[in-house]
Amino acid sequence: MSNKAAVMTGLNVIEIQDRPEPVAGPGQAVVRPISVGVCGSDVTYYKYGRIGNYIVTGDIILGHEVAGDVESVGEGVTNVKPGDRVAIEPGTPCRQCADCLKGNYHLCLDLVFMATPPYDGCLVQQMLLDARTLFPIPDSMSYEEGALIEPLSVGLWGCRRINLQPGDHVLVTGAGPVGLTAAEVAWALGAASVVVADISDFRLGLAAKHGFETETPDNPIDRSFDVLLECSGVDGVMAAGLERLGNAGRCAMIGMHKTPTLPLALASLNPQELTIALINRYNGTWPVGIALAASGRVNLKDFVTDEFTLSQTAEALNNTSTNPKALKAIIHPQQL
Repeated sequence: MSNKAAVMTGLNVIEIQDRPEPVAGPGQAVVRPISVGVCGSDVTYYKYGRIGNYIVTGDIILGHEVAGDVESVGEGVTNVKPGDRVAIEPGTPCRQCADCLKGNYHLCLDLVFMATPPYDGCLVQQMLLDARTLFPIPDSMSYEEGALIEPLSVGLWGCRRINLQPGDHVLVTGAGPVGLTAAEVAWALGAASVVVADISDFRLGLAAKHGFETETPDNPIDRSFDVLLECSGVDGVMAAGLERLGNAGRCAMIGMHKTPTLPLALASLNPQELTIALINRYNGTWPVGIALAASGRVNLKDFVTDEFTLSQTAEALNNTSTNPKALKAIIHPQQL
């Protein structure tokens, strides 16, 4: 059995290479990725070779939004078995440091995170994983939906960080995959209203199709909000959104901003006692995310707009910049 991988060997260069077939040791599992979502971070590494202090210095396999089949398991693995369909949490912590022992495993300084230099990702036909990062999905859930549990988890963690409550009025800025899944989570958690803001008519159309109110910067809804889920990462959007929060409003900064500093009028906002939570990925979200999607309380339909084979990885990574109606591209590693 061959093990083909889509390997980034330079800026804007993907090569299909053979990689060794993995063998599961104690506590490990070999998984065959079936569906892999293309994330903005994959595109940034592909085009620019770095995100902040994470710099690509050699060959790397991209991809971290993934669902697949368990091929084999090693000694001591009891949570999954060969043949299980699984969604995969892409980070493996050391489980021994102070952060891990306090439950903050997502802040582990030794976290091995897929497709973050120097670690390879999941655009490969077989991969070796810590079995504790695998979560079975029901047969009713597609592999594509299983891969979308990763961006869903970002939104879910953001909602947890700002303690979103039933009855909250929520503004989501940015209608990308994370913004739309965050809106879905807010609705599932009992938000009284969810408004999604963006500049893309196509993405706002998807938001409206899923039942959310929509707005553009030129035509904002005249309303005060309890919660801001800032998912755009665009300079100025968070500052403008904070001004639309009512007293004791809460903001989750989910989108990754390009500039290292953000000007915020905190002194003038201080009398309202606003809360701002910074978001670093997620913690313990896969079981809840899978349950929300499997039950239908979160709707992940329509978010996959384009599908590619492994040999089309470069095309998939260029998709969002070439297709104005692209939202989430999925790569199928088992298809060459």
